[in-house]
Amino acid sequence: MNRLRETAADWIAIGEPTVLVEVLHTQGSVPRDVGARMLVSTTAAAGTVGGGHLELKAIEQARQLLNDASAPLQVRYPLGPALGQCCGGVVTLGFSVLTPATLAAWPIEPARFHLQLYGAGHVGRAVARLLADLPVAVDWIDEREYEFPDALGTACWPAHIRKRSVDVAEGEVDSAAPGDSYLVLTHRHDLDLRITEAILKRGDFGFLGLIGSHTKKQRFLHHFESRGIPPEVLARLTCPIGLPGISGKEPELVALAVVAQLMTDRP
Repeated sequence: MNRLRETAADWIAIGEPTVLVEVLHTQGSVPRDVGARMLVSTTAAAGTVGGGHLELKAIEQARQLLNDASAPLQVRYPLGPALGQCCGGVVTLGFSVLTPATLAAWPIEPARFHLQLYGAGHVGRAVARLLADLPVAVDWIDEREYEFPDALGTACWPAHIRKRSVDVAEGEVDSAAPGDSYLVLTHRHDLDLRITEAILKRGDFGFLGLIGSHTKKQRFLHHFESRGIPPEVLARLTCPIGLPGISGKEPELVALAVVAQLMTDRP
């Protein structure tokens, strides 16, 4: 929702005539819940209210409104009888011309979690790309500014992915809030060790994932034990990282498994 709001702001800034389509009411089995939104201009669409035939009809209706201000502002769609969709429920969509006032009233979706992502290498970049379209807040931290990609493909990085080049990465641990999540994926084991130790000493993390093997974990645990970190805190360290069942060592597959794990781990 927040990424779509950024798109809405961009389209307003360039003067692109746009209709906001929103799910106002639902009954029975439907593809999206109340509040789902999409944007429709004469040549493009962003977001989704459910896909399929419903969305095609929504786009048609939105473009009708762009051409004719007297077009209906609400339309009720029975998914089964009218559109041939198996959901079988009923969706009522609202249509309104996008304005600065619409943007000002746009609800801000709260972040599902706040993450400190350490490392801008191959896996770190793949994780950041996946999180770019999700309602989360990410502080992406690396001591090597040149490793951060300037753009996300042909687009800019969204505002919720905050790139931070710092001199001492482990010093950033203190800036997190209690309950925040951490992923430690740097290019050096000694740096991984220092960052992870700083997080464990805080002990108030929501999730702590460290990239590496079982062997790396055992070596790190031996060090942490010698530093007096309690066993109950060490037991909460996740290493290796990634949701079980997603196999493969390619950065994109590791990132997919890790992001799935982060989303599953949330309350």
